[in-house]
Amino acid sequence: MEEALHHKLLLLIAFFIVAATVLPIVEANIANFDEVWQKRAEDARKAALDAYHPDPLNITNDLNRRVHEDTRGNNGTGRKLRDNEDDACMATNPIDRCWRCDPNWASNRKKLADCALGFGHQATGGKDGRFYEVTDPSDDDMVNPKPGTLRYAVIQMEPLWITFAHDMEIRLNEELIMTDNKTIDGRGALVQISNGAQITIQFIKNVIIHNVHVRNHYPGNGGLIRDSVDHFGIRTRSDGDGISLFGASNIWIDHVSMSNCADGLIDAIEGSTAITISNCHFTQHNEVMLFGASDSFSGDEVMQITVAFNHFGQGLIQRMPRARWGFIHVVNNDYTHWLMYAIGGSQHPTIISQGNRFIAPQDPNCKEVTKRDYAPESMWKSWTWRSEDDLMMNGAFFVQSGSPIRFASKEEMIRAKPGSSVTRLVRYAGALKCVAGKPC
Repeated sequence: MEEALHHKLLLLIAFFIVAATVLPIVEANIANFDEVWQKRAEDARKAALDAYHPDPLNITNDLNRRVHEDTRGNNGTGRKLRDNEDDACMATNPIDRCWRCDPNWASNRKKLADCALGFGHQATGGKDGRFYEVTDPSDDDMVNPKPGTLRYAVIQMEPLWITFAHDMEIRLNEELIMTDNKTIDGRGALVQISNGAQITIQFIKNVIIHNVHVRNHYPGNGGLIRDSVDHFGIRTRSDGDGISLFGASNIWIDHVSMSNCADGLIDAIEGSTAITISNCHFTQHNEVMLFGASDSFSGDEVMQITVAFNHFGQGLIQRMPRARWGFIHVVNNDYTHWLMYAIGGSQHPTIISQGNRFIAPQDPNCKEVTKRDYAPESMWKSWTWRSEDDLMMNGAFFVQSGSPIRFASKEEMIRAKPGSSVTRLVRYAGALKCVAGKPC
């Protein structure tokens, strides 16, 4: 315990030294880095250190334990699914089992806030606030957004649990800049945030994005955009990500279907941490996820991200994820498609791959799961990239490096469910069709 606290203190000192020397970097997309943004950046750095876990293997262990407990106590689920698909609980992993079996989910929506696992497990979003229903899909005024729109909801200073009155497609004219303590909950409607600019989660904390479709995002032109009820400013051109995490902490992205954006589907950079990405379905994209944007920004050492129960599907090429500096737990995902590689990185990130299924492409030159950039083998051989109980198919192989994962005792280590279990665990990845009065 003392060693972990000592490590956290050293990291805190290093983090603030780095932050003080890279101010031009953290001004990304903010034309006027005024006092409001400076305070947000400072608060975000403190929140990141508060969210950082000094012993990340405890978090990986807890997730693996929950998967084992769920599958041991759920042997009848397959029979229920076959007997009565309409009324059965369709959940196949512990995150989903936490809420999907309740036919009254629509009147108990905030139960979801108790269900996150992994590094983003403390994300509660708008649990402590009121509900806000989006009734208007328009996005016409960037400075004075109309009540009833998504943009109006996400800039409010209070915690909000945001729902949608009916099916809608929301085309963001410019990037959607969120504030702390928000849940975007698309259950009960077909919500498509598409053919517009990105969702930006910058220098804030405690956000849940759940059960929406995010696709066809392109760079915004920038200009005057309101980023809270009491502040707006000039933004430069945005990147065209699906969801951009920038100095963000305690974030949970769950059951989101994502495809075909101009930059990354999910990028987490500039000291973002305490993140879980789960039950998502990714398709038709080149550079899927970037965790850490610069080899020179050591502030990303604080980054801790869980990638669990996702399906990396058709039309994907690379970066699932590509990581720098931080600690990434990639567990029980289904990698059915890639064209270049699946998991890559530079600048010595720790990558723990457990119980995933990797199906290599037909190209004999692209069978390797891993790709290390900007470092010779003499350097990367010390990076901790480990594969445990992964299922390798069609010639896929994972080049390991670093030392095996070690716990104080063998009894402390809980292995992930093996890759052979993945097809069941990710069966319902992506946005769900939830109907009130029935299990989702």
